[in-house]
Amino acid sequence: MELLPCDTLATAAECLRIMAHPVRLRMVEILMQGEFPVHEIAEMCQLPPAQACEHLRRLQGYGLLASERRGKAVYYKIAHPTLPRLIGCIRATCQEGE
Repeated sequence: MELLPCDTLATAAECLRIMAHPVRLRMVEILMQGEFPVHEIAEMCQLPPAQACEHLRRLQGYGLLASERRGKAVYYKIAHPTLPRLIGCIRATCQEGE
Protein backbone atom coordinates (compact mmCIF):
# COMPACT_ATOMS: atom_id res chain seq x y z
CA MET A 1 0.00 0.00 0.00
CA GLU A 2 1.39 3.41 -1.00
CA LEU A 3 0.33 6.20 1.34
CA LEU A 4 1.16 9.88 1.24
CA PRO A 5 3.62 11.12 3.86
CA CYS A 6 2.01 12.69 6.93
CA ASP A 7 3.61 16.09 6.24
CA THR A 8 2.05 16.10 2.76
CA LEU A 9 -1.35 15.31 4.28
CA ALA A 10 -0.90 18.09 6.85
CA THR A 11 -0.11 20.58 4.07
CA ALA A 12 -3.13 19.41 2.06
CA ALA A 13 -5.41 19.69 5.10
CA GLU A 14 -4.26 23.27 5.74
CA CYS A 15 -4.80 24.23 2.10
CA LEU A 16 -8.27 22.70 2.14
CA ARG A 17 -9.05 24.51 5.40
CA ILE A 18 -8.12 27.84 3.80
CA MET A 19 -10.14 27.04 0.67
CA ALA A 20 -13.15 25.68 2.58
CA HIS A 21 -15.42 28.67 2.06
CA PRO A 22 -17.81 29.14 -0.88
CA VAL A 23 -16.70 32.75 -1.40
CA ARG A 24 -13.03 31.79 -1.58
CA LEU A 25 -13.80 29.03 -4.03
CA ARG A 26 -15.74 31.53 -6.17
CA MET A 27 -12.84 33.99 -6.01
CA VAL A 28 -10.39 31.37 -7.23
CA GLU A 29 -12.81 30.43 -9.99
CA ILE A 30 -12.98 34.11 -11.03
CA LEU A 31 -9.20 34.50 -10.90
CA MET A 32 -8.77 31.46 -13.14
CA GLN A 33 -10.08 33.79 -15.87
CA GLY A 34 -7.28 36.34 -15.28
CA GLU A 35 -6.24 39.20 -13.00
CA PHE A 36 -8.93 41.36 -11.40
CA PRO A 37 -8.97 44.32 -9.02
CA VAL A 38 -10.54 43.90 -5.60
CA HIS A 39 -13.61 46.00 -6.40
CA GLU A 40 -14.48 43.81 -9.41
CA ILE A 41 -13.96 40.59 -7.45
CA ALA A 42 -16.14 41.97 -4.65
CA GLU A 43 -18.86 42.89 -7.13
CA MET A 44 -18.80 39.47 -8.81
CA CYS A 45 -19.02 37.80 -5.39
CA GLN A 46 -21.74 40.23 -4.21
CA LEU A 47 -19.65 41.32 -1.21
CA PRO A 48 -18.58 44.65 0.25
CA PRO A 49 -14.96 45.39 -0.80
CA ALA A 50 -13.69 45.15 2.79
CA GLN A 51 -15.09 41.64 3.17
CA ALA A 52 -13.66 40.61 -0.20
CA CYS A 53 -10.25 41.95 0.87
CA GLU A 54 -10.30 39.78 3.98
CA HIS A 55 -10.96 36.62 1.97
CA LEU A 56 -8.32 37.57 -0.61
CA ARG A 57 -5.75 38.26 2.13
CA ARG A 58 -6.34 34.82 3.62
CA LEU A 59 -5.77 33.18 0.25
CA GLN A 60 -2.70 35.31 -0.36
CA GLY A 61 -1.35 34.63 3.14
CA TYR A 62 -1.25 30.94 2.35
CA GLY A 63 0.55 31.61 -0.94
CA LEU A 64 -2.37 30.75 -3.20
CA LEU A 65 -2.76 34.27 -4.64
CA ALA A 66 -0.45 37.17 -5.47
CA SER A 67 -1.34 40.84 -5.58
CA GLU A 68 -0.01 43.95 -7.28
CA ARG A 69 -0.92 47.56 -6.64
CA ARG A 70 -1.67 49.58 -9.76
CA GLY A 71 -2.45 53.15 -8.82
CA LYS A 72 -5.20 52.99 -6.22
CA ALA A 73 -6.38 49.50 -7.21
CA VAL A 74 -4.98 46.17 -5.98
CA TYR A 75 -5.09 43.39 -8.56
CA TYR A 76 -5.07 39.72 -7.61
CA LYS A 77 -4.02 36.65 -9.58
CA ILE A 78 -3.45 32.99 -8.93
CA ALA A 79 0.05 32.32 -7.60
CA HIS A 80 -0.12 28.59 -6.89
CA PRO A 81 0.11 26.68 -10.19
CA THR A 82 -1.96 23.69 -9.04
CA LEU A 83 -4.88 25.73 -7.66
CA PRO A 84 -6.93 25.46 -10.89
CA ARG A 85 -6.68 21.66 -10.60
CA LEU A 86 -8.43 21.87 -7.22
CA ILE A 87 -11.34 23.74 -8.83
CA GLY A 88 -11.33 21.17 -11.64
CA CYS A 89 -11.55 18.39 -9.07
CA ILE A 90 -14.50 20.14 -7.39
CA ARG A 91 -16.25 20.51 -10.74
CA ALA A 92 -15.64 16.84 -11.56
CA THR A 93 -16.78 15.45 -8.23
CA CYS A 94 -19.21 17.88 -6.60
CA GLN A 95 -21.52 19.23 -9.28
CA GLU A 96 -25.13 18.27 -8.71
CA GLY A 97 -26.98 16.17 -11.23
CA GLU A 98 -23.99 14.33 -12.59
